[in-house]
Amino acid sequence: MTLVVVLAYLGVVVGIGLFGSRLVGSGTEDYFVAGRSIGSFVLLMTLFGTHMTAFALLGASAEAYRVGIGVFSLMASSSALMVPIVFFFIGTRVWALGKRNGFLTQAEFLRERYESEAVGVVLFLVLAALLVPYLLIGVMGGGITLNQITEGQVPQWLGSALISTVVITYVVFGGMRSTAWVNTFQTTLFMVLGAITAFVIVRRVGGLDLAMARLAEEQPEMLIRGDRVAPLRLLSYTLIPLSVGMFPHIFMHWLSAKKAATFRAPVMLYPVCIAIVWVPSVLLGVLGHLEFPGMQGPEANTVLVRMIAFYAPGILGGLLGAGVFAAIMSSLDSQSLSLGTIFTNDILRLFERDGRQLSEQQKVLAGRLFVVFIIAVTFGLSLVANRSIFGLAVWSFTGYSSLLPILIGALFWRRANKTGALASLIVVVVLWTYFFTQGWGKPDYSVAGTGVMPVAVIFGGSALAMIVGSLLGQSTSDETLGRFFDPLGSSSSAQSAGTPSSAREVAGS
Repeated sequence: MTLVVVLAYLGVVVGIGLFGSRLVGSGTEDYFVAGRSIGSFVLLMTLFGTHMTAFALLGASAEAYRVGIGVFSLMASSSALMVPIVFFFIGTRVWALGKRNGFLTQAEFLRERYESEAVGVVLFLVLAALLVPYLLIGVMGGGITLNQITEGQVPQWLGSALISTVVITYVVFGGMRSTAWVNTFQTTLFMVLGAITAFVIVRRVGGLDLAMARLAEEQPEMLIRGDRVAPLRLLSYTLIPLSVGMFPHIFMHWLSAKKAATFRAPVMLYPVCIAIVWVPSVLLGVLGHLEFPGMQGPEANTVLVRMIAFYAPGILGGLLGAGVFAAIMSSLDSQSLSLGTIFTNDILRLFERDGRQLSEQQKVLAGRLFVVFIIAVTFGLSLVANRSIFGLAVWSFTGYSSLLPILIGALFWRRANKTGALASLIVVVVLWTYFFTQGWGKPDYSVAGTGVMPVAVIFGGSALAMIVGSLLGQSTSDETLGRFFDPLGSSSSAQSAGTPSSAREVAGS
């Protein structure tokens, strides 16, 4: 019965996606950014659903199982603070400039700002490389979920294949419009079902007071921060949520917004949404010690689904499992579509010769094929990967956070130029690769054992390279600066360019 419920849910998702595909036009702007028509509620749901992924459910519960309740302070609390700030000060400006200049992708935005094809190509390669672990989280999470809630009847590889096929179906046919609609449905679903999951399981454990008392007696270290989350680790973790500013899928959703005021709901309600999802995930991860003690390494990725299967079998278990699937697919779709968009818009154009340009239909087809390709590659990797979901996510987020100085320079510093951007990219690649090789397989790795996360060093190096390179390099042309800044300070131009007037519109002043 559990499997029937999950399959029925996947059928509904495909139905919504295919319905949305009927409204998709033939142009690239309509397919890739939904004609820039996404409203406030849909933007909130699709941004949040895209951001949370299996990391917030399976990954957070697994890390809470390993470290304890202090995990909430690592990501949830810092995300609740930093993400709305990024949306308000960066997202609104990206939207305004994207609408003004017709930008479809992150690579195009920065390529034009820095007047450099190299910036666009290198950025695509770095974004794609960093996104593969993030995609892998979703594909692995789907396989783990279906395997656990069916008590092993469905092998993990088949679950991963199923979720990959469903995502390919509605993304390929419906593009951004179907993705946004499906994400709205799925995000609402996993938020509601996440709360229900926590309520049902805690009640069947005997109530929160009894469960906490049992845990305090059997595993008291799970309920205190102590040395499990070092202060410097906690402080440097505040940089991790800055990754939201450079996620290609988040960037693309910013560009799809209807107007600046559309950002009001994401800015104001994001902390509430984070609490709704993270509190149950961390709580159930910690409580997993009561029934499933002794899990080690990647095995802890299954703790949430094991709790669901143990305490809520049958139809209810199927519904709760569907909620986990919703969280997984609401990220996997946007991530794959964003890479397909960048590949089509920014890489294929390099191969157009002798005035022969791809038609709008050919570009859409290329984007669809790339989506299939990237998900197929990720599925292949999921068959051999056996890593912590939380760990995979943190390394991915570290890279994206460290790229943010490139975007900040593009938006706020006229002197920022291609020399600084390329220098920053090189520093990120070199430092990230070094720390990754040093820390891979070490869950509590920090720089020289100080507790400082690698993101602090890489972000600092990236910012320094951006500043020094820009001061040494040739300035960007006045024509390009005129497209991105308001040289005269006029209010109308300021609003077009995404200067503080667009932020005031979001704030409702």
